Amino acid sequence: MEEIHAPHSREDANENEVITESSSFVKGETSLQVSNPPKVDSEVEILHDKVTKQIIKEGHGHNKPTKYSTCFFHYRAWSEGTQHKFEDTWQEQRPIEMVIGKEKKEMTGLGIGVASMKAGERALLHVGWELGYGKEGSFSFPNVPPMADLVYEVELIGFDPTKEGKARSDMTVEERIGAADQRKVDGNALFKEEKLEEAMQQYEMAIAYMGDDFMFQLFGKYRDMALAVKNPCHLNTAACLIKLNRYEEAIGQCTIVLSEDENNVKALFRRGKSKAALGQTDGAREDFVKAGKHAPQDKAIARELRLLAEHDKVIYQKQKELYKGIFGPRPQPKPKPSNWLILMWHSLLSVFYRLIALFKRETHKFD
Repeated sequence: MEEIHAPHSREDANENEVITESSSFVKGETSLQVSNPPKVDSEVEILHDKVTKQIIKEGHGHNKPTKYSTCFFHYRAWSEGTQHKFEDTWQEQRPIEMVIGKEKKEMTGLGIGVASMKAGERALLHVGWELGYGKEGSFSFPNVPPMADLVYEVELIGFDPTKEGKARSDMTVEERIGAADQRKVDGNALFKEEKLEEAMQQYEMAIAYMGDDFMFQLFGKYRDMALAVKNPCHLNTAACLIKLNRYEEAIGQCTIVLSEDENNVKALFRRGKSKAALGQTDGAREDFVKAGKHAPQDKAIARELRLLAEHDKVIYQKQKELYKGIFGPRPQPKPKPSNWLILMWHSLLSVFYRLIALFKRETHKFD
């Protein structure tokens, strides 16, 4: 079995490979700049007399969550009257988990909307205050005014069917890692079918089982087991993002892995690929060189370093030509044509002076 912390073969660094390491048991979007609800022109669907939905992006498949399904999703929430955004799980890079039928009272309307969605679907929900934070609102966190109608932008990453549904907080460590590992396996299968968006949703669900609060509690073999699932999910997400030309996001996924394993060859290679695609050649070279130290025989790494060298050579030649034009030898000034009368006058003066000199010599001889 291939070890997660010491990948040295050529395939280990290949940007299109999906990692298939497993644990001992047989991964979004950032949105720091989003401030207002999106404008949506799609048809309004009435889910409840206090809940409406407009689809922003269609989901996939035919199934929807049922009662007691465990759903994983990202959302942003605004107070409709003030347009104040009070929640954003994309910004926190942490999807929320909700068991349909067991949601908090203030999330009743949100739960109705999520239950109407397919995996991968993104939608805009309008929820009346009665199914939100109620007549009193919330004056702690989040801060929501009294009787505030709400607007949600929601993306359902995926869900566990009712028969599988079990809140993460009710799982043992082994169950939680095992559930994440199964999501990783499902994501790998989708990746091989080139269903990249769906594969990333499975990886994100797997990662959601192993959030920071969970990882913080793990030590020794349990932490190693969790990382053996979590890190490949980040790396496989990066492979999907590279295929989709979403290089900034791919860099973020690789950096998460490198924060745990600074010499991870796949993370260095894929981050280097992404930096090179963005024109960050110095950073890309640094990652490739470091990866090459741990996998000196890797042909893919050598190829990328060679491409960078060729790129640098082309840039140097272009700069050389540019500077040659700017700092080359100054052209010799062309003589300006003179007036012919002036030239003739100068010639006559020259003859006159010569005659005077000749006359003086003859006079001297006579004396």
